[in-house]
Amino acid sequence: MLKFLIRAVIISLALMATAGHAAEVKVIAANAVKEGYADIVAAFEKSSGHKVVTTWAGTVATEKRVSAGDVFDIVLVGSDAIDRLINDGKLSKGSRIDVAKTGIALAIRAGLPKPDVSTPDAIKAAVLSSNSIAYSAGPSGAYVSGLLKRWGISDQVAGRIKQPSSGAEVAQILARGEADLAFAQASEFLGVAGIQNLGPVPAAIQNFTVYSAAQHAMSTAPDAAAALLKALKSQESAPAIRKMGMEPG
Repeated sequence: MLKFLIRAVIISLALMATAGHAAEVKVIAANAVKEGYADIVAAFEKSSGHKVVTTWAGTVATEKRVSAGDVFDIVLVGSDAIDRLINDGKLSKGSRIDVAKTGIALAIRAGLPKPDVSTPDAIKAAVLSSNSIAYSAGPSGAYVSGLLKRWGISDQVAGRIKQPSSGAEVAQILARGEADLAFAQASEFLGVAGIQNLGPVPAAIQNFTVYSAAQHAMSTAPDAAAALLKALKSQESAPAIRKMGMEPG
């Protein structure tokens, strides 16, 4: 009986110690990394005892929020935005990691004839023949906007462009039938009902976005945040990143 009581006390003290070191890590992350990130976080919570609370937003919206003073322990968005936030003193420079990288893909709404998208000229023709085109206000959208200008067709299609804040919203616009053709990060189109995923754009016009993460300079859970950053960059997380159509950063 005494041995049982001693064992119970030891277990109880161990649980109390674990709970005492557990922390809540607040993260704001780009929608593009949602699927693989969720798998990584689930494994991290199980192994560490920490709790991760994630807010999802586009890169542009996230940068605005953090610049305006919103504090999250970790920010995970396009690398250019991370670098700007580091330069502004919002994020800790030494904590920056590259999590994943992805190229741009094309999709059309379900039921439309599949266009030829094998060459840049074919994609240009598909854009010109589409009643509406969607791309995000994030990194991929900025590139597509520049691409349309280089092709000399931005004025021709300006009235047909729909530009929400994130690629996830682009996929939903397409699924609802509110656009014919859309550009977004490849991961945004995976597993979305109501669309036809046409795959990556040709190499000649491909552009890769790197999604990076860094710890906020005013993090309230710095140790737990550092542990999560380490998990996001670990070799064990690589399969989850590849599963969502990206490559480890």
